[in-house]
Amino acid sequence: GLIPPSTRRLHRNGTLHGLDDDVLTTARLADDMWPFAKQVSEAAHHSSRALAGVRAGLFRPEIDRVPSDFAWLRSHIAEAVAALQDIDPGELDAIADRDMRFEFGSFQVGFTVSDFLLSLCLPNFHFHVTTAYAKLRHGGVKIGKLDYPGKMRDQTLIRIWRKYYPTWIKSCNPLSPIH
Repeated sequence: GLIPPSTRRLHRNGTLHGLDDDVLTTARLADDMWPFAKQVSEAAHHSSRALAGVRAGLFRPEIDRVPSDFAWLRSHIAEAVAALQDIDPGELDAIADRDMRFEFGSFQVGFTVSDFLLSLCLPNFHFHVTTAYAKLRHGGVKIGKLDYPGKMRDQTLIRIWRKYYPTWIKSCNPLSPIH
């Protein structure tokens, strides 16, 4: 997940790599970028709330500030995951060709549901997750590349990686679930 198990373990003592929540969640990679907490919120926005938008036929970005504590972020992520798990793939198939609209102020653009999800939401989701991940790394959190995609599902691939790349895997993150 976006806040991986290794990060949750590091956060148990109330800080993440010695930083208090507010320092990390309000930190930015650049002055003109949203802070970590907003990046996480936007990842949820472009996943579960995007699906609510396609059901309604209208999606509007949320630009409001968000709370800057890990408890809120975990709850927000849990709500998004629960909403995604409740979706019947047949529902998306049934509305894939339906028209919908993206609105941001006076700017409006029309999409089909599938084009909206694949060309706007999916790239935005990955952008915000990657930016949040980079902020954690930049803040000194000991996570690695293998924490980004989460637990690998293919046991054959895991065995190959363990056999041929054991040093690289351990250097990425000793807390990684593939060890």
